[in-house]
Amino acid sequence: MAMLKSTYRLLTLTNTPTIIKPLLGDWLVIIASLIAVVFLFQKLWTSEPASQLQIRQADKIVGTYDLNQTRELHIHGPLGESHISIAQGQVRFKQSPCSNQYCVHQGWLKRAGQVAICLPNQISLQLVGEDKPYDSLNY
Repeated sequence: MAMLKSTYRLLTLTNTPTIIKPLLGDWLVIIASLIAVVFLFQKLWTSEPASQLQIRQADKIVGTYDLNQTRELHIHGPLGESHISIAQGQVRFKQSPCSNQYCVHQGWLKRAGQVAICLPNQISLQLVGEDKPYDSLNY
């Protein structure tokens, strides 16, 4: 019993939590890492405004249009006619014959690299800018 008491007393004295304070080098690494994350985020994950719209129907390019105009386009697909609206440097599917209307709900696209796709009607809109934006497929 005396052995258990002394072992318990030894355990309670040695298992006290110790607080480790970061040193100057630790703070430098943390600050340098935060600066690197902010810089790389701005450099790699932000994109410029788009300048052109590229429309594809199935596997071929139907046309490339400048976004600095106001224009309504009508593209024929397997299900029918999709209405595409270009205005003030933005583009969207205005109307489509597909049942779920995901392409219409995508809304206005304005940044280079953004894409809206109507899979049932096999029509896609892709915004193109000066530089290709970085995405998870570029490696």
